[in-house]
Amino acid sequence: MGKVVIDGNSLKIEDVVNVCRNNYQVELSANAMDNVVKSREVVEQYVNNEKVVYGITTGFGKFSDVVISKDEAKTLQRNLIISHSCGVGEPLDEEIVRGVMLLRANALAKGYSGIRLETLNILIEMVNKGVHPVIPEKGSLGSSGDLAPLSHIVLVMLGEGEAFYNGARMSGKKAMELANIPTIELTSKEGLALINGTQVMTAIGALTVYDAMNLSKMSDIIAGLTVEALCGIVTAFDENVHRVRPHQGQINTARNLLRVLQDSNMTTEQGEIRVQDAYVLRCLPQIHGASKDAIEYVKEKVEIEINSATDNPLIFRHEDKVISGGNFHGQPMALSFDFLGIALAELANVSERRLERLVNPALSELPAFLVEKGGLNSGFMIVQYSAASLVSENKVLSHPASVDSIPSSANQEDHVSMGTIAARKARNILDNARKVLSMEILAACQAIDLRGNKGLGKGTLVAYELVRKEVSKLEDDRVMYIDINKCESLLKSNIIIEKVEESIGELN
Repeated sequence: MGKVVIDGNSLKIEDVVNVCRNNYQVELSANAMDNVVKSREVVEQYVNNEKVVYGITTGFGKFSDVVISKDEAKTLQRNLIISHSCGVGEPLDEEIVRGVMLLRANALAKGYSGIRLETLNILIEMVNKGVHPVIPEKGSLGSSGDLAPLSHIVLVMLGEGEAFYNGARMSGKKAMELANIPTIELTSKEGLALINGTQVMTAIGALTVYDAMNLSKMSDIIAGLTVEALCGIVTAFDENVHRVRPHQGQINTARNLLRVLQDSNMTTEQGEIRVQDAYVLRCLPQIHGASKDAIEYVKEKVEIEINSATDNPLIFRHEDKVISGGNFHGQPMALSFDFLGIALAELANVSERRLERLVNPALSELPAFLVEKGGLNSGFMIVQYSAASLVSENKVLSHPASVDSIPSSANQEDHVSMGTIAARKARNILDNARKVLSMEILAACQAIDLRGNKGLGKGTLVAYELVRKEVSKLEDDRVMYIDINKCESLLKSNIIIEKVEESIGELN
């Protein structure tokens, strides 16, 4: 089994995916352990001296002016967790919960939070032994971080709440007992250190941006099949066109298309049968490329966030300072995940328009709705309806969450990010976009068969054959959702990307 060593500074999105989906074990670096221990010493010093510091010897939010005695420290931390466990809705997927725990552990490993090493080790042990707290998906404002959902993790550490263990939902206490992990009693600063941060929104967003990177590659492969099905003009993908407008995503998309279409006998050159194609074919590099650039921007922001200290207050032991700031505020992630959702929605938008060109005989010169005995058969007619429904839903979901705010904690916390809503929306948009692209690849393969396969490109041939292993050509009407679901499973597995890249090299 693989392993990811965390130090608070060097975690990558690929590491997050390995822990979340491939059950890699998590280990603290020696340097991180040292930093955590020394940071905790500062907290103990402040508590012993009864110095007034927010979150250590005071209440929280509006109650920041209420001083808490040393004797009440444990009660304060427990009350914080049980009172803040206000999440509602369906549980987050277990892979997301693993990501949340990993990211919170990595933030604590930086040594600015003042948690005890034994408390941090229990959190890591939960990841490694598969104790996954039930975290309701709704209830976070994204400032002060993801307070409500993160509290549900800590409940299980206290022997409260609920968790999934070995596929079964049970009490947190029972899950910890079965996994042979001790429960804990929190002390000064620890509850706040565990729940004051952006790890829920960032875990959702990290997995979404990783999947978006793959879906972007898949979009180029699928678009290549549609280009062939419609005898598209590849001249528009010439590198000279994109060199003079050098957006990297645009350049990469054009290069991807030329590579997947290499040696194709189904494409045309400018002026061969028409002068130019419609925008959804001709402008593929510009449209897909813009989404690629947006996804890359979000990836960069996520990789900063997953290696950041996001709680409050922060302990700077070398300067002997404890500073109350606002690193828990989710605005950098909220804007990023709204952008990600819009970028993914556009991949679906243009895919549905290509699908429309495939099924519309006035645009494709193919049999109406891609079936030879039309009238008796409806063929792909309602496939396009379903795709249209999904892209319209995405337009609603693409409304930015980050433009909204609502005051909380008696107006002490008077601007919040809604970043967790933005992340969840982006994930929903991704799911819809993948479904639309599944419909397009199904239709493109059907269109190629109807036009007559004269020889596909080096990359598109690989994709076509993988689809045809799962789904045969449509001769007469059949239950279509089964075919769509098979194509979606192919896309979700990333097997098409892997096999295409084996054939033509890595895509961008």
